[in-house]
Amino acid sequence: MPRKPVRPMLAYSSRPFDSPRHLYEIKWDGTRCILFKEAGGVRLQNRRLLDITRRYPELGELTGAIRAKTAILDGELVVFSGGLTSFPRLQEREHLDNPLKISLLSREMPATYVAFDILYLDGRWRTARPLRERKKLLARTLGLSERLLESMYVAAEGRRFFEEAVKRGFEGAMAKDMESPYLPGKRSRYWLKIKPRGAEICFIIGYTPGKGARSATFGALALATPEEERWVYRGKVGTGFGEKEARRLRGKLEELRTAEPPSPSFRNIREDIRWVRPELRAEVLFQERTRDGMFRAPVFKRLIE
Repeated sequence: MPRKPVRPMLAYSSRPFDSPRHLYEIKWDGTRCILFKEAGGVRLQNRRLLDITRRYPELGELTGAIRAKTAILDGELVVFSGGLTSFPRLQEREHLDNPLKISLLSREMPATYVAFDILYLDGRWRTARPLRERKKLLARTLGLSERLLESMYVAAEGRRFFEEAVKRGFEGAMAKDMESPYLPGKRSRYWLKIKPRGAEICFIIGYTPGKGARSATFGALALATPEEERWVYRGKVGTGFGEKEARRLRGKLEELRTAEPPSPSFRNIREDIRWVRPELRAEVLFQERTRDGMFRAPVFKRLIE
């Protein structure tokens, strides 16, 4: 079993595209991690080649979930909150050194390893094999564990997959050539990362009532930006929120409720919007602006405190 650090393969940026040669998977909002399954258990290495095993004691259970004596996997460490990955929670885990706090947060905010490639298996390097073969091998190697996920993918329909991933609150998508080898430490156009192209700080001017699981919070936030001494409506954003964050936001919004929108022109918006005073700002990611200035595929990134 190799003991040297393994540098992860890197990607270039791209716009969304369709291709029968590529597979498309979620771009996970976490930290890149090479996982070593060894005789003594599991070892974790981050992108900077540092050993971070001690920070994630809950992942020790993956030893029994990987069907191999020795293996090297590539993947992403994430922390889920409300069905979505929470980068702030992961960051909290990433910077811990105190053993007591590490133990506490491993139970309160457990990490999950999302595996998307296999580089080495039971004495043989697999990096020269095409990605389509490595994906099949990975699926056969991964067993069941609450702390382990296989990164699923679709073929050909990249644009649709990207839009759906962003709509559901993920960071974006990855496009990978199915015939590509794994090139440790190299940035290659075999792999392409696709993320929303724009980001803007917007004022929250209202919200729509929530339904179902969101009945206690809200459905979406209505957004506007001040342009040349007037307000411009940018549409609504309904993804990117964790459950706890949505509850906190709803409390703030209730304190700012008002009967009138910030601009009389907004009365023409034919949507059930509960108006609030424009005092809260949010960073929003989006794919592009439509002709009327609205955001396409917007995702809530963070509240500007």
